[in-house]
This record gives sequence, C-alpha cells and structure tokens, in this order.
Amino acid sequence: MRADAARNLERVLSTGARMLADDPSATIAAIAAEAGVDRRTVYRRFASREDLMAAVYGARYDAVEEAVEAARLREAPVAIALHRYVEGIIAVNRRWPVETSRMLREVTILQRRRRLVDEVDAFLRRAVDEGLLRSDLPPGWAATVLPPLMEHAAENLPELSAAQAADVVVDTLLRGVGTPQAH
Repeated sequence: MRADAARNLERVLSTGARMLADDPSATIAAIAAEAGVDRRTVYRRFASREDLMAAVYGARYDAVEEAVEAARLREAPVAIALHRYVEGIIAVNRRWPVETSRMLREVTILQRRRRLVDEVDAFLRRAVDEGLLRSDLPPGWAATVLPPLMEHAAENLPELSAAQAADVVVDTLLRGVGTPQAH
C-alpha cells in the first residue's frame, strides 16, 4: 500500500472510531468528509458501513495486541508491566473509542481476544504470586475490576496523559479509594 493510501486509511479508521463512538449512525460519507478523503475512496475500500466498522474493530484490536506486547507481561517486573499495560490500554481506549460490546460480537475479534485474556489472566496470577495483588480475593476479581477502571480513566480523565491516568488506575487497583489508615 502506498504511504499516502496508508495514511488515508489510518485517518478514515481513527475518524470512524471517534465518530461512531459519538454517533453509531454516522454515515460513511460523513466519516470520509471528517477524515478529509473522498467518500468514493472509502467506498472502494469498504463495501458497507459494517465492513468499515469491522476494520475499525480490527485496527483497535491491533492496537490492544501491541499494548499487551509492549507491556512485556511475562518478563518485566510485575509492577512495571502492570503500569505499562494500563497505560497502553488507556491510550488505545482514547485513540479507538469504539463501543466494545458491539466489537466483541465480531467472531475474528473474539478469537483474538481469548488469547489476550489468557495472557492478562496469567499475568494477574503472577502479580498475586509475587505479592503485588492480594491472594485473599475471589479468583478473577482483579481481572473483573481492572478493565472498567482503565475505561473510566480513558474517558473521564482527559486532562491527564495516559501515563498519569495509569498512575491513578494502578494506585486505585493496589490501594483502593479509602483513606490510608494510621498505623
């Protein structure tokens, strides 16, 4: 793919993600106009709105996979890997703000997601084994509370960088929201 075509595709996909998050009925023509490309260019690439949405979901999931890989969940020290993971996912959620329940109905995304869920679950077990996370909580509890924390930070802390928002999420995960008790 030519460099300009790749840039146009990236603009269409990221613009589509943002616009569809704001208005699920956004048209291909509106997305093309906002992305600064001719709508015929978009229609040549995507036969339907559903095809465009599937491409947006695929691009978002590519970014999720890159964030998980960059966090080095298996080999980095657990506290560092946790922060890298959270920061990466917050950045993905901001760049690709698609409604994830619709995205997860895509069969190809579900298949890719299973592998990443297993990897994150193994990492969270490692975090328990190494004493970063509590061992007295129900199994899977950290995996249940972490995604909504990252999603809320991405959406509700726009004034913070992804790294700063990750600081808030990791601190909340590790220490909760209660006031510190005097010892």
